[in-house]
Amino acid sequence: MKEKKILTSDAAAELVKSGDVVMVGGFMGCGSPPEILSSLEKAGTNNLTLVCNDAGWYMPDKGMVNGVAPLVLNKQFSKAITTHIGLNSEMQRQMLSGETDVQLVPQGTLAEKIRSAGCGLGGFLTPTGVGTEVEEGKEVIEHDGKKYLLEYPLKGNVALLHASVADKAGNLLFARSARNFGPLMAMACDLVIVQADKIVEIGELDPEAIITPSIFVDYLVQTVNAEGK
Repeated sequence: MKEKKILTSDAAAELVKSGDVVMVGGFMGCGSPPEILSSLEKAGTNNLTLVCNDAGWYMPDKGMVNGVAPLVLNKQFSKAITTHIGLNSEMQRQMLSGETDVQLVPQGTLAEKIRSAGCGLGGFLTPTGVGTEVEEGKEVIEHDGKKYLLEYPLKGNVALLHASVADKAGNLLFARSARNFGPLMAMACDLVIVQADKIVEIGELDPEAIITPSIFVDYLVQTVNAEGK
């Protein structure tokens, strides 16, 4: 099994190009790759489309800034496809002012849009959002007496993920709920970069325990700061 190249976080950030659709794993920062995001913030790469569960925490009165929030503050996203921005006042401001095109998507729908892209599906039907603003501009299909919205797959250029353990081939383990969107995004992007807290030799991981297999991973980044776990 071939080993994946291990990059510094700065080198990983250089692989993200202006205009890319960037999927970032994480749920309010839990499962986001902090060192890669820090390097991407430093690089200043902009005009990005963010696909993430949320916009991270930005509560300056409580000293809380995490996840993708620093990049939001840096105005590196021209568009965001997300579920929840309620804990990031700056993303709310950018949305209301029109500075950033924010598309709010129900959480389950967002997950399924990403999964559909990874599985090569052309779309799926969901009752979520029927009769609400979510329905606007979408095709409504009735089946067996019930209405559904037709939703399409969501594909990305780059996925930035955080794993608990990786082997040198790129097989991944995630820490409990930090898994969240990670495995789905790994399947749905052209380029997958994973920050791993621990990198072990090939063969050290129990094959039955592997969550995301190496075929979906392109590069690894070793966590340097233990506090970033």
